[in-house]
Parts: sequence; C-alpha cells; structure tokens
Amino acid sequence: MTQFADNLKKLPGISHLVAINLLDAEGRVLVSIENKAGSQGSLAVYNHLAQTFGAITPEAARKGLELFAEHTEDARAHPGKHPNIDRLLELIENNVTLRIKHKFAI
Repeated sequence: MTQFADNLKKLPGISHLVAINLLDAEGRVLVSIENKAGSQGSLAVYNHLAQTFGAITPEAARKGLELFAEHTEDARAHPGKHPNIDRLLELIENNVTLRIKHKFAI
C-alpha cells in the first residue's frame, strides 16, 4: 500500500491556491480548505480530485480515500480526527456531490 506522503509527491502543486471552497447544490460554501500548514495535504488531494472529476463526486471521494492512504483507516477508527477524510466518507455514504471553487493567490 502506498503512503500518503508518496501520493502527495505525485499530485499537482498548490502554490497558486489560497484555498478551495466546497459548495453544496445551492452554491453555499460548506467549508474552505486553506493553503496553510496542517491542511496543505488535504488541499492537494481535493485540488487533484476537482481537476480530475470536475467536482467532488462519490467516485472522486473513493479516489480521495485511496490517496489519503494510511490516514483513511485512522479516520475510520477515529471519527472527527480527520475532517477532510470524514467528509469524503460522508459523500460516498450519502451519494452527494460537492462543487468546488478555487481561490487563487494574487
């Protein structure tokens, strides 16, 4: 099984991003994943999923869980510890798609 750190090295860079906003079906911002320490890995994964799938669909969420690698099992064992992984699990469980809006650095 690949490790999260190895997966991150294969993803597109995120230096051009301030954040990614995740939007519900009505266009409301549910959460913002910022480009800051502690969330940059999640930002890279969600950015890759958005570029690949066009939105965070249940299919995209499954791919995201693969990319988070060892952290996915930790999230399943400790709900709430990894909110960005918990969100992917919820999208799959509830068959929900979130739209994304990139916030670019100036």
